[in-house]
Amino acid sequence: MPAVMRDFLVYHEAVKGKSARSISEYQRDLRTFFRYLKYVRGLVPSDTEFSEISVQDVSLELLATVTTNDIYAFLVFCKNERGNNATTRARKCSTLRIFFKYLCAQTKQLPNNPAELLETPKTAKTLPKFLTLEESGELLAAVDGPNRTRDYCILTLFLNCGMRLSELCGLNVTDVRGDTLRVVGKGNKERLLYLNDACRAALAAYLPNRPVDGLPESAKDALFISRNHRRISNQMVQHIVYQALEKAGLGGRGLSVHKLRHTAATLMYQYGHTDVRVLQDVLGHENLNTTRIYTHVSDDQLKAAFASNPLSGEKQKPPKKAKSPADEPANDK
Repeated sequence: MPAVMRDFLVYHEAVKGKSARSISEYQRDLRTFFRYLKYVRGLVPSDTEFSEISVQDVSLELLATVTTNDIYAFLVFCKNERGNNATTRARKCSTLRIFFKYLCAQTKQLPNNPAELLETPKTAKTLPKFLTLEESGELLAAVDGPNRTRDYCILTLFLNCGMRLSELCGLNVTDVRGDTLRVVGKGNKERLLYLNDACRAALAAYLPNRPVDGLPESAKDALFISRNHRRISNQMVQHIVYQALEKAGLGGRGLSVHKLRHTAATLMYQYGHTDVRVLQDVLGHENLNTTRIYTHVSDDQLKAAFASNPLSGEKQKPPKKAKSPADEPANDK
């Protein structure tokens, strides 16, 4: 990769604390943009395969020529030539906005920021998928097998605490402190979660069964241990969740580990009447708008809203009978 990209990625990993996944997405998006830039500027032979375009020689001088229209043209290219949907293009837009802000505002390497007023492609707004209270109970009841106490504890923490997959896999035994749980979220930001009765009971049942012998140094502190005596991986937890969903008859609905986070947030909001700002702290969101997607209303709430209309009890009445001349009072005059 070119030096300008490498320095950008190092800065966001070392200083901003971005996750490995975010760094990988930044790198992929920038590489695609650099390849596009070289292609449309005629800096490579026209018959060169797009994936074979080298970006190692991309310089600040080339980036200084980028305009806002160039970026919009790139987004059109991503849509028409690469089949990227609106969500993917919105992410690329965000990457370029962050990248040029770094070059212009933070490191002062470029005088003008072509992405400063960049508008993000509109994405479809859909309600997040989640389990109902009854379905959540069915999921927990479906947990079985030789690692039942571990798997039950994992699902209980997901459904009650709303933590991310990476946060759960990164938990250490020492993070459990009485009725609290220390979680390290995005950007290495710590937050404290309070464990309810269900979480404390699940941990109390699991911890005596947690393997302690034969663990490598890298797994000695891990809260959740895999069957091969390693810190449990993201893939293993996903398998546990999918398996439980299938056993509970909830498979084939697009549910996933992240949907359990949706579920926890939804249940807290709907049944606990949790304030949205408190929910923001629970979930570890930087932006309140991110939290607001969890405050969707349930079908029951929608029904209650319609039922609360003061006209909801009105029924059609029979038409009034038209008066006949005989019904008119006699005229004495």
